[in-house]
Formats: sequence, C-alpha cells, structure tokens
Amino acid sequence: MGSVTLTPSLRGHLAMLTFSALVAGSFSLGSMAAPFVDPMALTALRFLLAGALVGIAAFLSSKLSRAMLVAPWRYLILGLLMAAYFVLMFEGLKTAEAVSTSAVFTLTPPMAAVFGWVALRQRTTARMGLALLVGAVGALWVIFRANLHALINLHVGRGEVIFLVGCICHALYAPLVRKFNRGEHPLAFTFGMLVAGWLALSLAGLPAIRATDWTALPGIVWITLVYVAVAASAMTFVLLQYAALRLPSAKVMAYTYLVPSWVILWEIALGRGAPPLAVLFGVALSVLALILLLKDEGQG
Repeated sequence: MGSVTLTPSLRGHLAMLTFSALVAGSFSLGSMAAPFVDPMALTALRFLLAGALVGIAAFLSSKLSRAMLVAPWRYLILGLLMAAYFVLMFEGLKTAEAVSTSAVFTLTPPMAAVFGWVALRQRTTARMGLALLVGAVGALWVIFRANLHALINLHVGRGEVIFLVGCICHALYAPLVRKFNRGEHPLAFTFGMLVAGWLALSLAGLPAIRATDWTALPGIVWITLVYVAVAASAMTFVLLQYAALRLPSAKVMAYTYLVPSWVILWEIALGRGAPPLAVLFGVALSVLALILLLKDEGQG
C-alpha cells in the first residue's frame, strides 16, 4: 500500500481542522466562565500562561534567534488584534450564548477573503467562493438547529455585536501573519505576538487585574483559563500561524464553518443535550465545503 504524501497545503488543512475543534471548546467553556471574571483580566493571564508555554517550547527547540527582534512592531500589531478578539469574545459571551457567538464567528471567512486581497492580493477562485457559500449555509443550519423559524426571526443582541468587532480583528490577523512573517518559525513568531499582547493587556487592564479577587473565583473560571491558555491559545496560535504560511487567508478562515458543529459536540459532551437529526444536514454541508477547498489547490 502506498503512503499518503502530506503536502505543505494538506498539512495546513490538518492544522486548521484541529484548530476548529479546539476553538469550539472556548465558546462552550467561555460562556460558563464569562459572568465571573473581567474579560481583560482573564485574557491577560491567558496570554501570560500561553506565552510561557510557547516560549519554553521555542527555547527548547532552539527556534528563538536575534533575527526575530527585527521590526518588533509586527508582534505588537498582531498581539493587539488577538488580544482584542479574546477580550471582546468573553465580553460578548456575558450576554450571548455559545452557539449564537459561534454563528457570528462564521462571518470571519468572507472578511478574511477581503483582507487577504487588500494585504496580499490573494484572489478567491470560483470554487473557493462556492465553498464559502456552502459552508456558510451549513453553519447557519447547524447554528439554528434546522429551525427556519428561528433563523427568520434572528435577533442580533448586544453580545453578538460586541463579538463581531472581535471577529473583524481575527479575520485581519490571518493575512497579516503571512505579510509580516520574515521567515521566523511559527513558535518564535507566536511567542513574540503573545509577549506583545500580554504587555498591552497588562498595561490597559491593570485596574481590572488588581480589582479581581483571584482566590474567590469559582472552579469553572480556572478550568476555562487552563483550557484557553493551553488548547485555545498556545496550540491554536501555532496552528493558525502554521496554516497561514501555507494557505490563502480565505482557506484558513473557512475552517471556522466547522466551529458550530464542534460547539454542538462540546455541548453534548458537557451534558447539554443533542441537536435534532435534521442538523446533520448542516454538518454535511460543512464537510462538502471543506472538500471543495481541499480540491482547489491550484491557488495555494
């Protein structure tokens, strides 16, 4: 039997598949922890822990070098974008449910396609455009649990609007990684971004950090913190950096269409019930969208 050759682009796709599953967990756990802690204080600690993990990994693998210190403003811009995304995510989750915020998250692919064209002149092919459309329909089908009445009567609340601003930051992050990277390893580049983001958060969020009674926080906050720092920060940042260097921005962010499906699996795992069977149609559409993207390798 012949072995399967993992091309750079296929590795990028596998990285984003893992990314989407890990990100989904932050929505479910984040909605449970959001009411108990200030978003900026939690995000600052999250960046600190994630930065320590990535920094240790980069040091042990000898990926850190003096060359990465050139143009440090790159890390500051990227760090501010991701810091804003996470702060606004937790702020939005105070009033919006996990599934509805994941609905907003699916707006990032078309925004990433626009930013990818502006920053890198990346063009979206007809097949990619079809994949984005099919994925969007599938995601909405999953989000509203195959309930057309719920979709028609969609009410966009304050939490969803807040998180939309964060998603704009997230969509801009993907093409800028590719534009700003000067050959640095993903671990080293991610470490620089996390350090810059942590410094910015620590300065801006110092009052909130000092006002937080860390010893009185419920267990779910610490569980969420560990998860988002390790799985949904350190690991996903590296995966996103890795994929963004191998795939066009629209393809990278298209994997967000799988997040609502992963969120439902997370909700089931947390004992919140299973969706109706009709929802599986939306999951199938999401898979179809990814197949279309996997076939469209001519554009990178």
